[in-house]
Amino acid sequence: MNPIRCLIVDDEPPALVLLEKYASMIDQLTVVGTSQSAVKAFDLLKTTEVDLMFLDIRMPVLNGIDFIKALKHPPSVILTTAYREYALDGYDLDIIDYLLKPISFDRFLKAVDRYKHRSIETLGSDPAPIIAQENVDHIFFNVNRTHHKVFLGDILYIESLKDYVRIHTVSDDLVVKGNLGTTMKLLPATKFLRIHRSFAIATEKIKSYSQSEIEIGDQKLPIGISYRGDVDKELSKLRR
Repeated sequence: MNPIRCLIVDDEPPALVLLEKYASMIDQLTVVGTSQSAVKAFDLLKTTEVDLMFLDIRMPVLNGIDFIKALKHPPSVILTTAYREYALDGYDLDIIDYLLKPISFDRFLKAVDRYKHRSIETLGSDPAPIIAQENVDHIFFNVNRTHHKVFLGDILYIESLKDYVRIHTVSDDLVVKGNLGTTMKLLPATKFLRIHRSFAIATEKIKSYSQSEIEIGDQKLPIGISYRGDVDKELSKLRR
């Protein structure tokens, strides 16, 4: 399996040291950066490929929850916190897991395993990375150990449901375990566009759009504020 590139963000140096030590004990994990500030981590993500981020919630200037919301395309996230009540704030952000401080190695390992299992289940039963090809016309999605063939031309949009995604097609819906970010990696970038933290669309199925929403089939889907620049850029190509 490919290395899992990790970023550790925590304003407490002892926590950074501990998490980096734990990561070094798992062969597949590679720490590509650490930061004591969400603001600095924001800049780091612009230049560094990150698969998984260990992120403290309570930090000065910009807390972990607001940091995730500020990212256009956040990596998978495992939240860390010393305050149990703050962890609940992350449940609507499609996080992998949260670790309550003080963090034991066995709990850390369990969280990493959750990330691995989610990645594998999203891609099907094959843990090898799948790269979308522009010339394919269908994908098989694994649902309850049964592979379902879905033609790309039938997909209207894809909706995030925390630990699952719902694939809306012209005929029916298919619920697949996984997250929206990884599902998007399976789809040709020229045909599908993420418009919101919870939605991605098939561009050829657009009926109409405005600055704040896109009409697909009989649904009007919101365009996330942080996605508007990229969405407008892509939609401008359709107007040419």
